[in-house]
Amino acid sequence: MAWLILVIAGLFEIVWAIGLKYTQGFTLFIPSAITVAAMIASVLLLGFAVRSLPIGTAYAVWTGIGAAGTVIIGILLFDEPATWLRLASIGLVLAGIAGLKLAS
Repeated sequence: MAWLILVIAGLFEIVWAIGLKYTQGFTLFIPSAITVAAMIASVLLLGFAVRSLPIGTAYAVWTGIGAAGTVIIGILLFDEPATWLRLASIGLVLAGIAGLKLAS
């Protein structure tokens, strides 16, 4: 159950990271409220997950999901470059997440 909570926390990490793009410096209320709510949800869920997962593993997986997901969404929504080096780097992040899961 802790791993599922951690994955959901990572998904909220992606939501708030992408949400930052839409807040225009926190000047727009609705996008800002959604972004802040996603930030709070992400950290709270991470806190629940670390009750039974090692903090180093949980934090690395949480940030890895957030980083990889944000890059992928950036490519899809914002026409950011999808170079082989960026995609390979995302693959390394995902491999690291899988390795941490296997080691726990």
